[in-house]
Amino acid sequence: MNGLAFSLFLIIVALTLVITYFASKRTKTTSEFYTADSTLTGWQNGLAIAGDYMSAASFLGIAGMIALAGFDGFFYSIGFLVAYLVVLYIVAEPLRNLGKYTMADMIAARFDDKKVRGVAALNTISISIFYMIAQLVGAGGLIKLLLGIDYVYSVLIVGTLMTIYVVFGGMTATSWVQIVKAVLLMAGTFIISIMVFAKFDFNLVKMFNEVKTATPLGEAFLNPGNKFKNPLDTISLNLALILGTAGLPHILIRFFTVKDAPTARKSVVYATWIIGLFYVMTIFLGFGAASFVGYDKIVAANPAGNMAAPLLAEALGGEFLFAFVSAVAFATILAVVAGLVLSAASAFAHDFYSHIIRHGQATEREQMLAARWASIGVAVLSILLALFAQKMNVAFLVALAFAVAASANLPIILLTIFWKRFNTTGAIVGMLVGLFSSLLLVALSPNVWAPQPGVAILVGEPIFKLANPGIVSIPLGFIAAVIGTLLSSKKADEKKFDEILVKANTGIKELAN
Repeated sequence: MNGLAFSLFLIIVALTLVITYFASKRTKTTSEFYTADSTLTGWQNGLAIAGDYMSAASFLGIAGMIALAGFDGFFYSIGFLVAYLVVLYIVAEPLRNLGKYTMADMIAARFDDKKVRGVAALNTISISIFYMIAQLVGAGGLIKLLLGIDYVYSVLIVGTLMTIYVVFGGMTATSWVQIVKAVLLMAGTFIISIMVFAKFDFNLVKMFNEVKTATPLGEAFLNPGNKFKNPLDTISLNLALILGTAGLPHILIRFFTVKDAPTARKSVVYATWIIGLFYVMTIFLGFGAASFVGYDKIVAANPAGNMAAPLLAEALGGEFLFAFVSAVAFATILAVVAGLVLSAASAFAHDFYSHIIRHGQATEREQMLAARWASIGVAVLSILLALFAQKMNVAFLVALAFAVAASANLPIILLTIFWKRFNTTGAIVGMLVGLFSSLLLVALSPNVWAPQPGVAILVGEPIFKLANPGIVSIPLGFIAAVIGTLLSSKKADEKKFDEILVKANTGIKELAN
C-alpha cells in the first residue's frame, strides 16, 4: 500500500465530509436539496459545471486513450469541448427559464402530462446510471492500483461516500465538492503538463516528432484510424459527444442552481474556458504517458489505459506527485458520482414520486425523504452494474452515455422549444425510441459481443458493427418524435407554444392577455 497516497486520500475524504457537514445544515427544503436554493454565482456554478464535467473519463480515460491509440483518443477531447457551444447557444437559458428542479420540469412547462414527465424521468435515471458506471469503474481501478484494495471493495467505498454527500448535503455539498475538485484537477493537470513540456524543451515540434517513435504504432500514432477503423464509427462517436452534453441530466440540473438565465449563460462561459484549457492539456498527458511510461507498462496496469495519468505523474514527479494526482483523480470521481446520484434521485423523487404517485400533493418532508431513499437506491444499482464493467475504458463508457442522452433527451428539448406543432405523443414516442434504440444498439454492439474471450462482456459476433450507436439512434430519436406528432390525433396547443417561446427567451413568467 502506498502510505502517502493513502494519507492524501484520507485528506480528500475528510475535506469532502466537512463540506457535507456544513452543507447539511443548509439543506432543509426541497429547493435547497435539489438546487442549493439557486444561490450559486456565475463563476461558482461555472467551476462546479467544470468539476461535474471533467470526469474520470476526461482525466483517466482520455489520457489513456491518447497514450494507446494516439490521434483517435483526442476525438474525445474535441467532442467534449465543442459540445459546450450547443449548451451555450441553444439549451442553457431556455432550460433555466422554463424549468425548476429537473429536465422534466422544462418539458412539462409545455406538456402538462404525467406520461411525458414520467418518461423524461426514466431517461434521466437511465442516463445517470449509465454514466455513473464509468466513474465507478475508474474509481475501482484507481484504488486497487494505489492501495491494493480489491476492485469490489474499492467500488463499495466510493459508492458509500457519494451516497453520504447527496443524502446529507444535497446540491450544496455536491456543488462545493465539485468546485474543490475542479481547482485540484486543473492544478494537478497543469503541473504535469508543464513537466511533460519541459522534457521536450518546451518545443511542440520536438514533442510531436519524438512521440512517433515512443509507441508500437510508430508514425501512425499521429494519424486517425488506430482505434476507429470504420469512418462511420468516428462520425458516430463525435455526434454523440457533441450533441450528448446538451441532454446530460447532471449537467442540465446545474442551470437551476443560479438565480436567472443570464447567470446560467455566464456560468457556461466560465465552464467552457476551464474545460477548454483542461482538454488542451490532455494532449500533454497522453503524449507524456506514451513517451515516459510506455505502452507495455500502461497496459499492464490496466488494459484499457485508465491508469496512464497516475503512472505518468509517478514517472515525472516520484511518489508524491503520483499520490497527489491519484488523490485528485479520486476527488474527480467522487464529485461526478455525487452529481449523478443527485440528478437521478431528483428525477425519481420530484417527478415520479411527487408529481405522478402523489399528484403534486406530497409534503416537503415526504419529498425530502423520497429523494434521500432514491439516492440510496440509485447508488446501490450503479454499484452492482459497475462490478460487471471492470475491463471497459471509462472514456468509452461515458461516450455511450452521451449517445443515449443525445438520442433520448436532446430531440425533445429542441422540439419543445422550437416546433409549434409538437405534441405530447411526439414527446413520449421520441424519448422512448431514442432511449431504447440506443440501449439496444449498445447491447448488440462490439462493446458487449466479441469473438475472442475476454475482449468484451459476452463471446460472439456483434450484430450491430459500430462501437457507438449515435449515428443511428440520434436521427431515430428526432424522426420518432416527428412521426409520433404527425400521426397523433392530438392537436398542439399553439397558444401554449407562444407562451413557452416567450418564457424560454425572456424569463417572463406571466404573459398579459
